[in-house]
Amino acid sequence: MPPTIPGFTYHRVSVADGVSLNAAVSGSGSPVVLLHGFPQTHLMWRHVAADLAADHTVICPDLRGYGASDKPAETDGSGDGPGYAKRTMANDIVTLAHALGHERFALAGHDRGALVAFRAGLDHPDAVTHLACLDVLPTLDMWDVLHGVTAAVGFHLYLMAQPPGLPEELIAAAPDAFFGHFLDLWANDPHAIPADVRTAYLDACRAAVPSIVADYRASAGVDLAHDQTDRDAGNQLRMPVAVLQQDWGAALGFDAAALWRGWAPDLRHSTVTCGHFMAEEAPADVAKALRDLLAR
Repeated sequence: MPPTIPGFTYHRVSVADGVSLNAAVSGSGSPVVLLHGFPQTHLMWRHVAADLAADHTVICPDLRGYGASDKPAETDGSGDGPGYAKRTMANDIVTLAHALGHERFALAGHDRGALVAFRAGLDHPDAVTHLACLDVLPTLDMWDVLHGVTAAVGFHLYLMAQPPGLPEELIAAAPDAFFGHFLDLWANDPHAIPADVRTAYLDACRAAVPSIVADYRASAGVDLAHDQTDRDAGNQLRMPVAVLQQDWGAALGFDAAALWRGWAPDLRHSTVTCGHFMAEEAPADVAKALRDLLAR
């Protein structure tokens, strides 16, 4: 059995036809939903979740297509179908929270989970009270800042944007090498992800190659269209927003805070010195940042 978050109760909640999410829940008080990134599961929040559960109801799901949650087939191999659109995945999270008794909740996401959180904030402003996004740019901006050889850092984005078949075959041929590459490359502190958790991540990803690729493929298709529609309409995030990021802008030549400010008028943007897996590498700092956000 994969590791679990100590003290948390596990639920399986139906969020759409044929799709149920695995979610760890603990605590009492105002609800906070924490969404994991790639190539991880809800376990990435284990330290932060335990901290916040002292005075909040904390909900940590595996996203659709990841971990122990259901992995429906991609509905359109072009990336334009709804199956792994962030809008669909955001609807999952709102439905999950409602099923657990929470009409309004704070939402924090890391990496892929942050893109789901961002979409939930735009689509469900009456449900999301506070929003935190860790180490991403919104999809539209992400593609805009990747240029020339510096874009090689995001090679996986281009690989998984390809039509169905080749990316899945290549990744499935050496899944531990592929997913392990990112766990090694993106962590400043390799000890932050202990062996049992690393094994759980690799096991989960190995069993989810098609759905993980579908999630990324959507970000080169339907997610872009949804972001562009909101930008054209001038839609912005209405709630207090906190963004924590590594200094990717210095490396790739963009102003991350300025890009985020275009989406979030009530923004506090912070640059961190830890690695990408900040909830595991600097959990006390992340927990404090989330508490500061919830106090706004």
